[in-house]
Amino acid sequence: MNIRETKEFRLAERFIMRNARPLDMAVWRFYFCGGSSEEVLAALAAFQNPDGGFGWGLECDCMNPNSSPIQTLTACGVLREIGFNDGSHPIVKGILRYLASGADFSQQTGQWLTAVPTNNEFPHAVWWSFDPNRKPEDDPLPYNPTAGLAGFALRYAEPGSDLYCKAEKIAKSAIEFITGGKFPPEPHVTGCFEMLYHYLTEAGAEQFDLHSLKSALLSRSAAEICREPKRWATEYVPKPSDYIKSRDSLFYPGNEELCSEECALIRRSQLQDGSFPVTWQWYTDYQEFALAANWWKARFIITNMRFLAEFGE
Repeated sequence: MNIRETKEFRLAERFIMRNARPLDMAVWRFYFCGGSSEEVLAALAAFQNPDGGFGWGLECDCMNPNSSPIQTLTACGVLREIGFNDGSHPIVKGILRYLASGADFSQQTGQWLTAVPTNNEFPHAVWWSFDPNRKPEDDPLPYNPTAGLAGFALRYAEPGSDLYCKAEKIAKSAIEFITGGKFPPEPHVTGCFEMLYHYLTEAGAEQFDLHSLKSALLSRSAAEICREPKRWATEYVPKPSDYIKSRDSLFYPGNEELCSEECALIRRSQLQDGSFPVTWQWYTDYQEFALAANWWKARFIITNMRFLAEFGE
């Protein structure tokens, strides 16, 4: 379908023009208005710190300006979103420098920290609070963001380098973790392992059991995608669009009907201002959630319009 000719698109574009951050505006232009990847990269670079890591609220629920693994993984996601894979670009080189530095990495767990101590100094959602008393085995999101970051390093770092060897060890442990069924389904963790799978596939990393990793991903996605469409608009539950971006997605087969259901939901749930509801809170006293929610709405619009363009009829 020509998404630009729909009323949903016209309403969405107005919201984007009025509310989106420069980065999301650039991504919107990249997909729908003939924008370039260079525009996206320039906007993304504004969130990168001198150490190569990312901060400044790139992950909308954490406004910490300091570098952190989760915000750096968010930057990796933007690069994947626009199909950018130039390993010589300064943004990519900066991320590798941050990962190689050892910053925000726990030697005890062999993983990058899910939340960093400085998060507590800035507005953030409760799930990004740093708890110095939490035991490693109590981490509610194991391998988030570690699996994705290890995949990025194996895709772009020099083979044989210290970072590459470190990431190789992490990835092997991560794959044993997810294929061993040691952790109940959790969509954010699964998303990190999906990134790992695609990075390893692109890198031709034959030293890993990619067949077992793919099987685990398919099993987890089947368990995680909420199959009750009536809950999608009002509850924070995984929808097909959280996993499936195109008909080539490894998660698409078997979910064709659900994708059609979500297209119908997108059309029904669009608000008068062109946005879509945010179905969570921060569960803190920070008033900045209202700003973050507006940023998320721009991200939802991009996701939903891409979904309609791909799966709508």
